Amino acid sequence: MAQAYGNAQPMNYQQPPQYNQNYGNQGYAQNQGYGQNQGYAQNGGYEQQYTQQAPNYNASNTQSYKPNMGDGKQSFDQAFKLDKPKYNDLWAGILLILVFLGFTAISGITLHTYANNHAGGIYQDKNSFTINSNTIILFAFVLAVAFVLSWLYLIAARAFTKQFIWATGILNVLFGFATAIYYLYRKQYSAGIVFLLFALFSAFCFYTWIKRIPFSVLMLQTSVDVARNYGHVFLVSFIGGVVALAFAAWYSVTLAAIYVTYAPESNSSGGGGSQAKVIGLIVYITFAAYWITEWLKNTIYSIVAGVYGSWFFCAGRANNFPSNATRGAFRRSMTYSFGSISLGSLIVAIINFIRQFVNIAQNSEAAEGNAVAACALCILGCLISIIQSIAEWINRYAFSHIALYGKPYVAAAKDTWRMIKDRGIDALVNDCLIGPVLSMGSVFVGFVCALLAFLYLEFTKPEYNQSGGYFPVVMAFSFLIGLQLCQIIMTPLGTGVDTLFVGMAWEPDVLIQNHPDLYQQMIQVYPRVQEAIHA
Repeated sequence: MAQAYGNAQPMNYQQPPQYNQNYGNQGYAQNQGYGQNQGYAQNGGYEQQYTQQAPNYNASNTQSYKPNMGDGKQSFDQAFKLDKPKYNDLWAGILLILVFLGFTAISGITLHTYANNHAGGIYQDKNSFTINSNTIILFAFVLAVAFVLSWLYLIAARAFTKQFIWATGILNVLFGFATAIYYLYRKQYSAGIVFLLFALFSAFCFYTWIKRIPFSVLMLQTSVDVARNYGHVFLVSFIGGVVALAFAAWYSVTLAAIYVTYAPESNSSGGGGSQAKVIGLIVYITFAAYWITEWLKNTIYSIVAGVYGSWFFCAGRANNFPSNATRGAFRRSMTYSFGSISLGSLIVAIINFIRQFVNIAQNSEAAEGNAVAACALCILGCLISIIQSIAEWINRYAFSHIALYGKPYVAAAKDTWRMIKDRGIDALVNDCLIGPVLSMGSVFVGFVCALLAFLYLEFTKPEYNQSGGYFPVVMAFSFLIGLQLCQIIMTPLGTGVDTLFVGMAWEPDVLIQNHPDLYQQMIQVYPRVQEAIHA
C-alpha cells in the first residue's frame, strides 16, 4: 500500500499500537516507536488532552462519525445507518424539480418550432439573422473536445501529482501578474492595481506554503490510489460526465432554438417575438442550467464521498468494505439528501449566475469605452468570485457530512464551520495547493473550447455573424460548456481529498487503526493529524 503513494515514502517506523476504547490513556502514551514523536504523548499530559478532544457527536446533538460497528459483512445503509431517516430540505428539492420542468417546457416548445421551420447543415440553414444550426454543430464539436480533454487531463494529474501542484501554483502567480500588467498597459489602473495586489498576495502565499506541498501531494495521491482500487468513483464520474454532456447539448440546442423562435426578425415567432422575450427566456434557462449543473456536480460529489468514507472507516476492518457502497450512496443522495444537495447547489448557482452577468456587463462597458464602469464591474466581479469560492469551499465539506450521515444542509454547514474554526488554515492551504490542479484543467479546457468556437466561426463564416457581433456570445457559451463539463469530471479527486481530510480531522484513531501505513506517512508531513477536533 505504501508504494501507491508515489513521492511520499514511508519511514521505518514500528507498527502503531492497537486501538482500544482508552486509546488516549493507554496505547498512544505507552508507544515509543514513532521516532520524532516519542515525546508527543508526554507533552503536557497529552493522554488526558486526547481523551477530552476525542469526537463525540452525541454530546453536540449530532450523529457520531463512526459507522455502525456490527459483525460480518454490512451494506452501506447498515454501516452508515440513519437514526431517524427523513427527506431533508424537501422544499429545495421540489423547487429544483419545478425549475427543471420549466426548462423542459421551454425547450420542448422552442425545439418543436425550430424543427418545423428551420433545417440545414453548416452552410445551408434557412435562418440568416441569428444563431442557427451552424452553431448547434459547433456546440457538438465543443462538447466532444471538452469531454476528451477533460479525461486526458485527469489521467495526467494521476501520473504527475507533485509536478502538477508546482506547475499550477507557479502559473497562477504568473497569470495574476500578467493580468495586472495588461490592465496597467491599457491604462485601466484600478483593475490593474487590484490584480497586482492579488498577484503579490498569491506569490507570498505560495512561497510560504511550499513546505505544505508534501502533505498535499500525499492527500491527492491517496485520493487517486483509493479511486484506482475502488473504480466505482471513476464510473460515477464517467456516467456523470455523460449526463452532463447530454444536458449541455440540450442546453446548447435550446439556446439556439430560443433565438430562432422568438427573435423579432423570425417568421416562426408569428409576430410574437421580441428582444425582451429572448432575453427573459435565456436568463431563465441559463439560471436553470447553472442550478441543474451544480446539483449534478454535487450529487456526483456526494456519491463519491460515500465511497471514500466507506474506505476510510471500514477498509482494513474485519467486516471490510461495505457491500453496494456506491449504490447505497446514490440512493441516499437521490432520496433523503436530495433536498439538501439542491439547497447547497442553489446558493452557488445564484452567486455564479450573478457573476456571469457582471462579467457580461463589464465586457459591454469596456467595448463602449467606459473605463470607469468597466473597472468598477471588474472589482465587483472579483469580490463575487471570492464569495463564490468560499461558498463552494464550505459546500464541499458540508456535502461530505450529508453523504454519510444524511444531515440537512444547515446542520452539515454548522459541522463544517466547527471544523473550519479548528482546522481552517490547514484545509485552506491544502485546498489552495490542490484546488488549482483541478480548476486549472477546467479553465484550460474552457479556453480551448472558446478558441475552437472562434476558429469555427472564422472559417465557416455563418450568415448571422458577418459583422462579427456573435463572436463574444458564442465563445462565452463555449467556454462555459467546457468549464462546467471538466469540473464535473474532475469531481472524484477533489472529493477524495475533502472526505479524507474530514475523516482524519474528526476521527484520527480510525486512521491509526485501519490505515497504519498511511498514518505513518501522514504524521511526517502533517503532525496535527494526531489530534482530534473538539466536540
